[in-house]
Amino acid sequence: MSVDERRGRGRPRSFDEGDALDRAIHVFWAHGYEGASLSELTGAMGINKPSLYAVFGSKEELFRRAVARYGETYAARALATLEQPTAYAVIESYLRVAVDASTSGGHPPGCLSIQGGLSNSPANSDISEILTDYRAAIEGALAKRLARAAEEDDLAPGTDIAALARFAATLSQGLAVHAAASADREDLHASVDIAMQAVAAYTSRRRSTSGRCAEPHSW
Repeated sequence: MSVDERRGRGRPRSFDEGDALDRAIHVFWAHGYEGASLSELTGAMGINKPSLYAVFGSKEELFRRAVARYGETYAARALATLEQPTAYAVIESYLRVAVDASTSGGHPPGCLSIQGGLSNSPANSDISEILTDYRAAIEGALAKRLARAAEEDDLAPGTDIAALARFAATLSQGLAVHAAASADREDLHASVDIAMQAVAAYTSRRRSTSGRCAEPHSW
């Protein structure tokens, strides 16, 4: 039986795959991959276990597709910050969005790419790799944007582009971890204030015109 045939037979009536994935995202986000039981997943998604396997194949495949969906519907906002006009504004916007997204309502605090794999056994090393690749892709996009800034003389000569991108990505991930531990949004923004003083040493020091994000974003 093909995957399509299996999915067709297992798909419940009125089944909205996108909505089911969104619900699965919240379960994985709140409990991590290993902590998310099949009962919690199927209960949130409104399907039974046979349907889950028929439509998604396995819990791991469900997680892969949930992470892909997360990238399309949540983390895309982080990549949108790369459109800011200067390297300073890019990094500031990226970090501000990380704070607001990690602390906004409507979903668990923190970030799925961190919370989803904080504690995985060796048997689930593939899950850690999925999330590592996900985070690496965002860091790579940030590095590419900063490389363009260097070509535009918007970064100090000799700036280590990869290290600067990793600095921003690492801080973003750390902010998400603290948000998951119920850190106050303003305190996290204060940490961004400190970080931007360091970033200013490598940029043209042109501050973004928008400043802090006025409204919290979903991520």
